[in-house]
Amino acid sequence: MHFAPEGYPRIFGLGVLCLVFNLLGFPTLGLVFLFLTFFVAYFFRDPERVTPNDERYLVAPADGRVVTIEQNVRNDRWLTTPTTRVGIFMSPLNVHVNRLPVSGVVESVRYQAGKFRPAFAEDAAQVNEQNGVTIQDSRGRRVVFVQVAGILARRIVCSLKGGERVRQGERYGIIMLGSRVDLYCPVDAQVKVQVGQVVKAGETIIAEYV
Repeated sequence: MHFAPEGYPRIFGLGVLCLVFNLLGFPTLGLVFLFLTFFVAYFFRDPERVTPNDERYLVAPADGRVVTIEQNVRNDRWLTTPTTRVGIFMSPLNVHVNRLPVSGVVESVRYQAGKFRPAFAEDAAQVNEQNGVTIQDSRGRRVVFVQVAGILARRIVCSLKGGERVRQGERYGIIMLGSRVDLYCPVDAQVKVQVGQVVKAGETIIAEYV
């Protein structure tokens, strides 16, 4: 099992505290920190995924459950053209590592401060803290995916800076303690998932160009 880079210092630190408390003769505290070590390790797990690596497909940027599919959405914050928005809710039990839905060049990475409403709330995509990435593929098509913080999520991590060439399925970030990721697909991409469906980052095909 691999772990997200952000998890290693936390896992190591808790493991050391577990060992110290046991050596000092506080087995109860040692047991508590052992539990915390396993919990944090579970939270930061980063399993390998099999990605299609095909320009016809847009794959899931996050693990979780599809909570919304909206057609002809206009969101001038990210794109000026109509899109199809697919919202994926990540519970605290899901894998939290985010992956790239398409290959291409990163046009922009934009962070917006905001509130911490429940990620499944209807207005969370508008008012919550979020970080949006725009990628242009080799055919000039633009895809936007937005990490949205939730009521428990207090940190959004994104390793992209803009201008770099990236590949579908690569890891690009993580959201701490559950949240949601919204994928804005071009209108000529046919959605292949349904509301309520469970998806896996970098693996599940969300939409296909027709």
